[in-house]
Amino acid sequence: MQSIYAMHQNGSDNLEKEEKFLFHSIDAIQDLYLIMLSSLIEICKKETIFLHLSSQKHLATKEERNPNEKFIKNSIFQILAENNSLSIALENRSINNWTLNDDYIILLLNAIKESDLYAKYMSNNVNAFEEDRDFIVDIFTDVIVPNEKLYEYIEDDKLTWIDDVPLVNTHIIKQLKGIKQGEDDNFRVPKLYKDNEDKAYVKDLFRKTVLNESELAKEYVDKTPNWDSERIAEIDTIILKMAICEFLKFPSIPVKVTLNEYLELAKEYSTPKSSIFINGILDNLVKELEKSKRIVKIGRGLM
Repeated sequence: MQSIYAMHQNGSDNLEKEEKFLFHSIDAIQDLYLIMLSSLIEICKKETIFLHLSSQKHLATKEERNPNEKFIKNSIFQILAENNSLSIALENRSINNWTLNDDYIILLLNAIKESDLYAKYMSNNVNAFEEDRDFIVDIFTDVIVPNEKLYEYIEDDKLTWIDDVPLVNTHIIKQLKGIKQGEDDNFRVPKLYKDNEDKAYVKDLFRKTVLNESELAKEYVDKTPNWDSERIAEIDTIILKMAICEFLKFPSIPVKVTLNEYLELAKEYSTPKSSIFINGILDNLVKELEKSKRIVKIGRGLM
């Protein structure tokens, strides 16, 4: 949707160039995932160095010489730091953002240490797996994710990441919650695409929508008698075209799935009334297309 919108705004008709940017943007989601997840590893490293240097001071206090190491010995930190899947992904994709910008790690570490979550966690020096895991989930959710400076850094790095942040963080939180004690290989970096068919769908939807925009627009133009076509928000027209494209040209995608997905897009990206407007048009259109037997769906789960 955003790629098609960008083509409209730029007046571009270079399909291959825009498609290349689309896939580049999707591919960058993996980098964002690794950047966010590796922040936990780097936070632990930074605190480990801090505690060591503090203990070596000439006039170190008793607490500095024998610090509570519960935080840096957190078992989730250790699992992530020693995970082969994560280490390989970070190396293969050359993720070194925190090496180049360790001031953000210091900022996040300080925010954690100032939190009530940290104070409660560090009230004793005993590491228990479930407490360790719950603590990491909580600081990631309540301290790291909402940090405005981190958000600004992400926005400055890649503009497309702003829309990807919720997806990435939600997945990381789900993965962290799912880590279990004593299980080998209990954390793996996810694939960007489920399979080749998943990736092909991206290309097909983009191309079939762009190459058939005029044809797709004809399907809804007479369904909006009270709307001048020029008054319909451009995002709405793109959403309508993409949904109609799925109705007509993607036989394996259930009608209900298409309706739900594009109404969610309208709620997220368009005007407050858009989802009601789009729902009305698509609902009437589906009835008409089904009546004329132009919607033909095959496969499982199409009820």
